[in-house]
Amino acid sequence: MQGTVDGFGYGAATPLVAFLMACLGGALGLRCITRSLLLPHSRRPVWLALGAAALGCGIWSMHFIAMMGFSIERTPVHYDQPITYASLGLAVVMVGVGVFIVGYRGATGGPLFTGGTVTGLGVASMHYLGMAGMRFHGQFVYSIPMVVASVVIGVAAAVAALWAAGRARGLLPTLGASLLMGAAVSGMHYTAMAALSVHLDGTAETTADARTTAALVPMLIGPLVMLVLVGVVVILDPMLVVRRPAPVPVERRPGVPAAARIPRTAPHQGHHPVRRPVRQGARTPQNR
Repeated sequence: MQGTVDGFGYGAATPLVAFLMACLGGALGLRCITRSLLLPHSRRPVWLALGAAALGCGIWSMHFIAMMGFSIERTPVHYDQPITYASLGLAVVMVGVGVFIVGYRGATGGPLFTGGTVTGLGVASMHYLGMAGMRFHGQFVYSIPMVVASVVIGVAAAVAALWAAGRARGLLPTLGASLLMGAAVSGMHYTAMAALSVHLDGTAETTADARTTAALVPMLIGPLVMLVLVGVVVILDPMLVVRRPAPVPVERRPGVPAAARIPRTAPHQGHHPVRRPVRQGARTPQNR
C-alpha cells in the first residue's frame, strides 16, 4: 500500500529554521578552520576539532529540524535513538577527517578534493543513516538517480565550504560562504527526501498522530548546546576579528630613532639582533 508523505507539515517554518541552523553551523565551523590556519601545525588540532564539531552538529540539527515537519499519513513515526545518535557521531567523525586533511595539507588541489569528498560523504551518510533510524508501519523505497544527485550536492557543498575556509579573509566573506553552505546542505536534504517513497504494510493505522516533534526536540538539545559553546569560544577569540598576529615588541636603544628600532627576536629562534652604527655625536651609555 502506497503511503502519502508530507515534508512541510508546518509550512515554510521548518525549512527556514533548518536553513538558518545549517548557516550557523557552517559559519562557526568555517571560522574555527580559518583560525586554525593562523597557527603552527602543532597547535591546530583543538580549533580543527571545534570546527568539525560545529559543522557536524549544525548539519545534523538542520536535518532533524527539517524532519519535524515530516509525517506519513495513517501511521505514526518514531526514531530509534541509538541509530539517530550514531548518525550524529558519523557526521562529526567524517567531517572531522575532511577538516583535518584540509587543515594540515591545505585547501587546494588534491587535499581539498579529498577532504571535501570525505566531508560530503559524511553529510550524505548522516542523512541516510538518520532516515534508517525511523520506525513506522512500512518501509522507504529510494530512487537511485535522486540519491546520487543528493550525494553529489553534498560533496560539492563540502568542497566549496572548505575552499572558502582556506580563503575567507574577514567576517563578510565567511558569512557569504555560510549562506552558500546552508543553501547547499538544505538542497541536499530535500533532494534526498524527494528520492523516497513510502510503502505501508497491512498494520498501518487509519487514524494516528504522525507528528514527530515531541520525539525530536530532546535529541536536539545536545547539539544545540555544543553550537552555543563553540559560538562563545569564537566570539571571545580576538584573532578571529583582527586576523593578524600580535605586534612584535621592539628593542628600545638610546640614541636610535623609533623608526630604526629593531624588533626583538624571540630567544628560541636563535637569532641575534644586528647592531646598527650609531650616528656621530649621538649619546651612548659609554660616552655619557
